[in-house]
Parts: sequence; structure tokens; C-alpha cells
Amino acid sequence: MAKTTALVAEPGTGLDRLKTGPARLGEFLKDVRAEMRKVVTPSRDEVKNTTIVVIVTVFIFAGYFAIVDAIAGNAITFVFNHLAKSN
Repeated sequence: MAKTTALVAEPGTGLDRLKTGPARLGEFLKDVRAEMRKVVTPSRDEVKNTTIVVIVTVFIFAGYFAIVDAIAGNAITFVFNHLAKSN
């Protein structure tokens, strides 16, 4: 019974979908146009401030990962050297 319901809920034949294609395309393009009217271009100051924030954040993360990498690398080297000496 569930399969019957699923089959009924599906759209019509391929020919029906082909016939309604131009209308669906027109509706889609109207929706796109309406959404594009809502788009606001940022000002020069907003772009500059956002760029500065991104660059500073990248440097902060680069420093953080450099520290974590150095600590992890030294820890692994210590463990390998300790295991090599015990043999």
C-alpha cells in the first residue's frame, strides 16, 4: 500500500513535465529576479574592514597551528628517541 501511495505522489509522465517546463522556468526566473533585488553590494569600508579581519584571523590561526605542530613534533620525536634508546 505504501508503494501505491508513493507512485501516485510522483509527477506525471515525462511528456507532462516537458509541457510545463517553460512555465516552471519562467517562475524560476521570476523568483531569481526577486531574490537578486534583495542583494546589497557592500561599501568600500565594509569590504576593507572584512578583509582586515580575515587577514588577522588567518595569521592568528597560522600561529596557533605552528605552535601545535611544534609541540606535537617535539612530542613524537621524544617518544621515538625514548623507544629507540630502550632497545
